Amino acid sequence: MAVSPCSTAGTDQKKHWWITNRKLVDKYIKDARCLLSTREPNDVASALVLLDAALSLSPRFELALELKARSLLNLRRFRDVADMLQDYIPSLKVSTEDSGSVSSDNSSQLFSRERVKLLHSSNSSSDSPGRDPSFKCFSVSDLKKKVMAGLCKNCEKEGQWRYLVLGQACCHLGLMEDAMVLLQTGKRLASAAFRRESVCWSDDNFSLPAIITTSDFSSTATTPPRDVTSVSQSENISHILSHIKLLIRRRTAAIAALDAGLYSEAIRHFSKIVDGRRLAPQGFLAECYMNRATAYKASGRMAESISDCNKTLALDPTSIQALETRASLLETIRCLPDCLHDLEHLKLLYNTILRDRKLPGPAWKRHNVRYREIPGKLCALTAKIQRLKQRVASGETANVDYYALIGLKRGCSRSELERAYLLLCLRHKPDKAINFIDRCELADERDLDSIKDRAKMSTLLLYRLLQKGYSSVMATIMDEEAAEKQRKKAAVALQAAIQEQQSQYSNSESEPEKTDFSGCNDRVNSSENKAAATTSSNANVFQGVFCRDIAAVGNLLSQVGFNRPIPVKYEALSC
Repeated sequence: MAVSPCSTAGTDQKKHWWITNRKLVDKYIKDARCLLSTREPNDVASALVLLDAALSLSPRFELALELKARSLLNLRRFRDVADMLQDYIPSLKVSTEDSGSVSSDNSSQLFSRERVKLLHSSNSSSDSPGRDPSFKCFSVSDLKKKVMAGLCKNCEKEGQWRYLVLGQACCHLGLMEDAMVLLQTGKRLASAAFRRESVCWSDDNFSLPAIITTSDFSSTATTPPRDVTSVSQSENISHILSHIKLLIRRRTAAIAALDAGLYSEAIRHFSKIVDGRRLAPQGFLAECYMNRATAYKASGRMAESISDCNKTLALDPTSIQALETRASLLETIRCLPDCLHDLEHLKLLYNTILRDRKLPGPAWKRHNVRYREIPGKLCALTAKIQRLKQRVASGETANVDYYALIGLKRGCSRSELERAYLLLCLRHKPDKAINFIDRCELADERDLDSIKDRAKMSTLLLYRLLQKGYSSVMATIMDEEAAEKQRKKAAVALQAAIQEQQSQYSNSESEPEKTDFSGCNDRVNSSENKAAATTSSNANVFQGVFCRDIAAVGNLLSQVGFNRPIPVKYEALSC
């Protein structure tokens, strides 16, 4: 069959265009590798521009993809790496239905917007029971992912670099379980490739053994590794894996203690993570701070719980759980204006989620809430805000429970208050508000200033609240001490008055007895001082009186006899 000149010209033109693009791609790759070899940040950024140009011409070129991913990793743009390779994240599963898992909820909501029908919209009768079952809804995004996955599988040079690069990015983003799975998978694939390639090697090729056969900025090696870079990368991966396993073990133990009600044990485990010497990822630390805030709240330590919520919101401003917990804590201590501020912020976040029809952040970000729960939460939140506004309007703004904030019981002493306030000031002093950032490995260094500003602002508000609490409780204690002094003075005065009254009453009762005894004493003293003659004369007088009485009795007896009654006229005398 003859070929027309027009078709031949078109084929030659197309072939020439493809060759030109391939040469441009190779040139971009070569220049990018030269820039990446210097390892300078500016050169790496310039190489990234060249790699983007190469990928715009050849989107599935494996070497360009690998170099771009490693360049982003070198520039610490971990979020871009995760967005680029999110199809390989184990926890992010593509689903066309709204499943119960939290990780796939964002994707499900995105896919729900992309569902289309194969029939035209005018054929509304196709929804009848007798319609053809072959016409069904499907997800365009899901179909696109499946097609791209099939094309990637047919790619000849697809290597295990994805697992290693994405595993490191997930580790820096706080996706510890995903990072562990990816890094272990990458090491296993690299070991298998090393065993396959080492079959035909001579003994001289094993001078520098290595497990990982990819260098930092090179494609998958097809020759025996002889550079020290692969060895150092293998050791780096091993160190990252050991650190990930340690953090996961500690977090697992802390969550188990929290679920068992052992709040002090949970706080101790979480404190080991957040106060450790080795840096921890930003997302992982935000999760640990949130869990420790829950443990503090359960144990009644309100100030520490609010502080951990502040740190969580400084690291992750869209944390719904942190906003809800801090609002409930402020409501518990009856600090209603600040509670309303957090609830309004939460309401704004809910409205943003409903407007965007997805949870905040990228698809691989983990949340403690599902998208389908947001409408119900928003309705309940609106009603709660109305109730709190009514309470504020009724004048409950000045009735803050500072005892619960500081962690003291009512009736505490001044020494207990000063000790508790000193400890809280040392922990939550504004000068130390950003110290926790030094132990945090940020996912993006460009967020450092905003994180510091949020941490300083929230810590300053808590510190002022603690100062108000200290002043209020101290004033109450001083009033109680003054009232106690007044009560003691009144009690002493009353006791003195009672004693004086009792002494006066006892004196009034003992006065007659003291007069008779004093007369006797005077007579005794006078008789002792008299001369012997006076004493003998008194004795004769007494003896004469006694004899007179005896004589009268004898006369009476002689007159009446012994057996006769005494006359009436003498009864008085005898008596």
